[in-house]
Amino acid sequence: MDAHSRGRADDIDPADQWVLNPHTGNYELRLDHSAGESSGSSARTATAEETGRRGESRTGSSREGSGRRAAGSRGAATDGTRREVPGQRSRRSSQGGRGAAEPPTAGRRKRKPQKSRKKKALLWTGGVMAFVVVGTSIGAYALYQKFNGNIDSIDVGDAGSKNVVTDGPMNILIIGTDKRTGKGNEGYGDKGSEGHADTTILFHVSEDRTNATAMSIPRDLMTEIPECEGKDADGAEVTIPGTPNERFNTSLGQSGRNPGCTMKTVENITGLKPDHFMMVDFNAVKELTTAVGGVEVCMAKPVDDPKSHLKLPQGKSEVQGEQALALLRTRHSFGNESDLDRIKVQQQFLASMIREMKSSDTLTNPKKLYKLADAATNALTVDSAIADAQKLMTLAQEISKVDTKNITFLTMPVVDNPAEPTPVTVVVDPVKGEQLFAMMRSDTSLTEVKKKEKDAKSKQAALLKGPKADPADVRVDVLNGGEIPGAAGSTVTWLQNEQGVLKSTNKANAPEKIKKTTLEYAPNQADQARALAEMMGLPATAMKQGTADAEGLEAMVLTLGADFKGAGQLITGPAKAPEGVEQASADKAVCAK
Repeated sequence: MDAHSRGRADDIDPADQWVLNPHTGNYELRLDHSAGESSGSSARTATAEETGRRGESRTGSSREGSGRRAAGSRGAATDGTRREVPGQRSRRSSQGGRGAAEPPTAGRRKRKPQKSRKKKALLWTGGVMAFVVVGTSIGAYALYQKFNGNIDSIDVGDAGSKNVVTDGPMNILIIGTDKRTGKGNEGYGDKGSEGHADTTILFHVSEDRTNATAMSIPRDLMTEIPECEGKDADGAEVTIPGTPNERFNTSLGQSGRNPGCTMKTVENITGLKPDHFMMVDFNAVKELTTAVGGVEVCMAKPVDDPKSHLKLPQGKSEVQGEQALALLRTRHSFGNESDLDRIKVQQQFLASMIREMKSSDTLTNPKKLYKLADAATNALTVDSAIADAQKLMTLAQEISKVDTKNITFLTMPVVDNPAEPTPVTVVVDPVKGEQLFAMMRSDTSLTEVKKKEKDAKSKQAALLKGPKADPADVRVDVLNGGEIPGAAGSTVTWLQNEQGVLKSTNKANAPEKIKKTTLEYAPNQADQARALAEMMGLPATAMKQGTADAEGLEAMVLTLGADFKGAGQLITGPAKAPEGVEQASADKAVCAK
């Protein structure tokens, strides 16, 4: 930036022009040449040329710092009370007074502002992916344009949401690709590879923003890749046929599949529709870990892996750049050298990164904020709905409402692939997997964050207490009051073929649409209701017991609502995570074993 138009005069560092407004809690860019302001100072009026280069502040906070206020009015509060905003710092400042009332001058260095409690930041990474959310203002048009120009995007059509932020729960798919093309991605073997979904995390943010669940999806998971839209070798749009029994990681990069195909694959497996995706490559890990100043990790034993060239001592150490990438890629240094053990290390690394962002001086350090924002936007490829710096910031600010202690990491429950004599791949655990997916679909927290959640869990547990009828003795009529055509028929087929409820009947469409599934039953059918509730994951609120006993062969009435997602998918999950599913909190440090 030239000294005349960007405030670089007097050897002032552009990053040092970001100052904290203590009254708004926002960082704002001071582009004038004055070092400070006082009640008697006159504001410098920007020329038309400068105004065009700077643009208006994106914070919406009274245009402070735009250089367009009249003399004597800069820093004035909207309520008429004068509020001064700190001026910029000079590199020449070697000493200065401590007087709070005196503005910094060319010979004085401004005191470091106190940390603002309003400022939050979150950095994600998992294996070869990372994303930085800087919860602060973009204070100048020039910087906004720079960050905006860094971002790459892909149109995923109907695979995602068109809204930046949803009113309900949000699902963001974080994808780390192992492609060997592009800056910083060569030299890791498999030369020229277009990449796969090497590391994938489904980040579920609760509707009330009190908690989040980060579920890692194994790359060696065998599943169905559904039909999706992509591009052929010439760049023309094509429909890519779905294929059964494929590794999950081939949902990206193979046969022209883009991240939209990975999003649809995740939805097909879990019943959770991702709203957005964020994708990065090897180079992103190196740049982001360097920008944040390194990430602290802990090893339960010394590591010396010749394949990844990773060498770390026992205990705590700090990694960044190539060393951080090596740690996240290695499969031979931990556990039984499987991808599942590699995932655990990636989750521990991610948790440490989040703690680093929250506990360090990053939030009050303009230089760090700039480096992180620049590195993050350079690293990202996102869906077109959020392919804008301001939109990303809006999404970031929404996610940053979640307290770190209520972010839970876990891995999708899987078992060895029974179709292989010597299993090298895995499949979804048919019981634990569906239970966990149902918890996430019903927005059930894996952390105890609210009393009403505890009360709801207690009520659900009490409901299921007592004897349950044998499936062969359960009589139920099924009606479709939801949004899925043919839902009643498919549910009856599932109940009969998979659950042994042979006395279930398809009664077609309900008289009207309903939001929540209900089960109406008589007092003498309570044992049947408990059995069906357990099979379908019905919440306590779905149970409607009548006052009179049923007579003869009278059946219960199950009416499917908008919360029904498909035959065999639990409507709501259990009160707690399935037994054996390991969980880790972003708030706790763990040494990799």
